[in-house]
Amino acid sequence: MNRREFLHSATAATVVGGFAALAPLTHAQAQSKQETLLIISEGGPNNLDVQGVGTNRPGYEVSWNCYDRLMTYATKTLPDGSTSYDQSKLAPELAETWEIDATGVTFHLRKDASFHDGTPVKAADVKWSFDRAVSVGGFPTSQMAVGSMLKTDQFKAIDDYTFRIDFVKPDALTMPDIAVVIPAIYNSALVKKNATEKDPWGMEFVKNNMAGGGAFKVEKYTPGTEVVYIRNDAWKCGPLPSLKRVIWRMVPSAGNRRALIERGDADVSFEVPAKDYAELKEKKFNVAANPISNGMYCIELNVTKPPFDNVKVRQAVAYAVPYQKIMDAAFFGAAKPLYGAASNKVSSTAWPCPTGYTTDLAKAKALLAEAGMADGFETVISLDIGQSTISEPIAVLVQENLAAIGIKTRIDKIPGSNWRGEMTKKTMPFMINFFSGWLDYPEYFFFLTYHGQNAIFNTMSYQNPALDKEIDAARASHASGDKPAYETAVKKMIDIAFDEVPRIPLVQPYLSLAMQKNISGYTYWFHRQLDYRSIKKA
Repeated sequence: MNRREFLHSATAATVVGGFAALAPLTHAQAQSKQETLLIISEGGPNNLDVQGVGTNRPGYEVSWNCYDRLMTYATKTLPDGSTSYDQSKLAPELAETWEIDATGVTFHLRKDASFHDGTPVKAADVKWSFDRAVSVGGFPTSQMAVGSMLKTDQFKAIDDYTFRIDFVKPDALTMPDIAVVIPAIYNSALVKKNATEKDPWGMEFVKNNMAGGGAFKVEKYTPGTEVVYIRNDAWKCGPLPSLKRVIWRMVPSAGNRRALIERGDADVSFEVPAKDYAELKEKKFNVAANPISNGMYCIELNVTKPPFDNVKVRQAVAYAVPYQKIMDAAFFGAAKPLYGAASNKVSSTAWPCPTGYTTDLAKAKALLAEAGMADGFETVISLDIGQSTISEPIAVLVQENLAAIGIKTRIDKIPGSNWRGEMTKKTMPFMINFFSGWLDYPEYFFFLTYHGQNAIFNTMSYQNPALDKEIDAARASHASGDKPAYETAVKKMIDIAFDEVPRIPLVQPYLSLAMQKNISGYTYWFHRQLDYRSIKKA
């Protein structure tokens, strides 16, 4: 993408010798620029529908800003003065109020809310949307199951503005789960009109078209290149955003992104590499960095076929990983290490936490020999090109150390738009991956990534009844308030995961971004994407 293409529709500019010479702005143009935000990032959404098949994380950003939910989370000020969502406090969005009783929760909807096409939002739309989430399968259905929302007959439209969810069992995660990204409210009439017998939930239509009523709506979507939003001036589910237009451009090169933010040609550079973050901070740019809650970069090993069905092979790989080199080269020290503990036995429920693995090639070779693979083997390391700034150096460093113990590897770089789809297939033998749990509880992380239900994020296809027992016990004791039982179950499930090591934790990274000094209102959210509603541009 050249400079002319990049700046087209973002600023009024003439381009001379590759540099932008900004024309004098009229008052109206200056006002328009103040109300337009230009974001750059390495990758972008592959689907506008958060409930779609294989929707990647950037797709969450589209849904969060363009669709409403019954509830959201309140925000809080952190000790460093930055703003974060507050997991402990739910806040109204489409629902003005709600009441919880022993058997369920009843929501009272705003009567002035409408979808982007002007259609009023009714409880029937909410019912249909929740039915869709538990019916389409894959990640959306697994996410709903986290909060024990399992079947359509749990959801009832009592009247036009009253919606009820019946509980199937006590679950501490039900209410928090209603406020995450997946239970978005869809314009059911619009989607039904574009559905087919083979596609009853309108997945193909919503993949590329808006069906929401949120604060923003997509004006233009070019996969892999840009998303352009305009404000929904009729939005009633919160304060009207100050931004009228948001342009989100995909710029794969970290060097180009840095140049654009330094020259002032972009307002926000999202997910800034650690090295650039440190240097931009020194240059007094407006920067933010938050440790990603309940998240980790890791190596994931497919346990369904040789050689990674052998626990000794998995442990050998864990001892072969060059942890400190990865910390230095991929993260420039700006991450929390998840390795090097005294042992694989934990003493608290803190999560994520370090394993007892360290780099020990002699021990790795010995474990391979015990597994009957002293001569090594060949495999493929897969990574997401959309995260290549971090995942590629990890893969190269791991490849070098594995070669030292006789394991020959080839690196397979998968386009970011296809990554979630490849994860769904569960055929990759060896992955460099990142996962973070929206709800900051260890049992939530484990339910989605280790439990025998084999959700999409259990990319290793690891199934162990002993671990399932502890995960289920942690969920049940959390719901009942039995703290001693909860702590016992959580410690046991971590111990099993570290000993069996289908997933090798590497680091807990930070979510970093750089902004121009006239940008304010950034809030860190559990989904690790931007919420445009709170952002202001002076």
